[in-house]
Amino acid sequence: MQNAILPPSANDDTVAVVAVSTVQLADRVKQLGDGAEDWVALNGFNAAEGMLCLVPSTQGRKAVLLLGLGDTEPNAMHLGASVARNAPVATYELESGIEDAVSFALGFALASYRFSSYQQNKKSASQLKVSEGSVQEALAPILSGVQIARDLINAPANDMGPAELADEAKVLFTNHGGSIEVTEGKQLEEGFPLIHAVGKASDRAPRLIDARWGDESHPKVTLVGKGVVFDSGGLNIKPANGMLLMKKDMGGAANVLGLAAMIMAAKLPIRLRVLIPAVENAISGSSFRPSDVLRSRKGLTVEVGNTDAEGRLVLADALTYADDEKPELLIDMATLTGAARVALGPDLPPYYTDDEELAETIAVHSEAVQDPLWRMPLWKPYREYIGSKTADICNMNTIGSGFAGSMTAALFLQEFVENSESWVHFDIYGWTPMEKDIKPQGGEAQGIRALFDMLQARFSQ
Repeated sequence: MQNAILPPSANDDTVAVVAVSTVQLADRVKQLGDGAEDWVALNGFNAAEGMLCLVPSTQGRKAVLLLGLGDTEPNAMHLGASVARNAPVATYELESGIEDAVSFALGFALASYRFSSYQQNKKSASQLKVSEGSVQEALAPILSGVQIARDLINAPANDMGPAELADEAKVLFTNHGGSIEVTEGKQLEEGFPLIHAVGKASDRAPRLIDARWGDESHPKVTLVGKGVVFDSGGLNIKPANGMLLMKKDMGGAANVLGLAAMIMAAKLPIRLRVLIPAVENAISGSSFRPSDVLRSRKGLTVEVGNTDAEGRLVLADALTYADDEKPELLIDMATLTGAARVALGPDLPPYYTDDEELAETIAVHSEAVQDPLWRMPLWKPYREYIGSKTADICNMNTIGSGFAGSMTAALFLQEFVENSESWVHFDIYGWTPMEKDIKPQGGEAQGIRALFDMLQARFSQ
């Protein structure tokens, strides 16, 4: 995907993309010369939005791809995606008809993504030559971050364990001049007991990844990502079909690393910290059990109502650690609940915060960059749903099974944040079930384009 956009200096063997509205069609086709009118008519091209017609090259003219704009204001990002997904594989160059070249190129690149690391016969993808270097410069951080998030989620769990996830973070931060510390295995038992409890049953030792970048005098922004590399459900074992996508349960970690890549590539003036509890929720004689009471880093005791609600446990210790530093902005991302998918589906992740200004800002940037997000309430009366008669709190809803599942998970996490100036939690899916527009089927970056746009606006001034 990062190679989908070619610089202006690339070779000239390209197919020109000419975008036309229905009213422009007749005049524009005449300009293409002899035979073009008959060819367009034969193919039934009427310039409806997103419609394509490849007009072959003739003597003195290279091939042209006509792209329909329809009669209304077109969506440049989706038009770019349409070319990448539906036009024959070739190298294209936008010639005319689209004012927002950056959005067009972004849509083209996002739709051209392929995860083919495990395939012998790799499918080739189209490329887009841009006429201005500024387009490629603007897109480079975004495409880098999205590619990282998608690649990490798509990687199978046998090749993406806690150690491998830590290695990916190390490479990313080292390449950008950052630093990283990894706490592993038994070393977690005293300082991060919840992370240790969840990960100790696996023969792949749990880890806490702690990466930093940037000038210490800059505003502190901390990202926390759930890194459950595979979730069997623990002793509350998932049914077979429930495990099919559980390689993506580290989607929160993948997305915060993708966002970190964007921040570092753009050299935003912030002091960045990324914390990832990387564990496998496996089953063995050392598995934690339903009804166990675990002590958290914060000191709160947690009753385990269900071992399949492990993500909020590992996040609790990581959030406490992050919160100790009192960051200006604390963001956590996690593939946390099926309830969020029931409420909003796979494409619209909910987010939770008590900071009204932050909530509104996220919404504005989400809409601006077409990276959909939806605010949900932190409804305090539901805190009693996760009460416990044995411990300070329970990791699952103990009152009404299925009631407010995503909201009560957010309320659980909020218990471990008290010092940060602002905190926001994203309950993402991290996956596109069916290919559409800018989203190929598979691992997905959700919310990080919106957050990057927000962070650019907030901290670049």
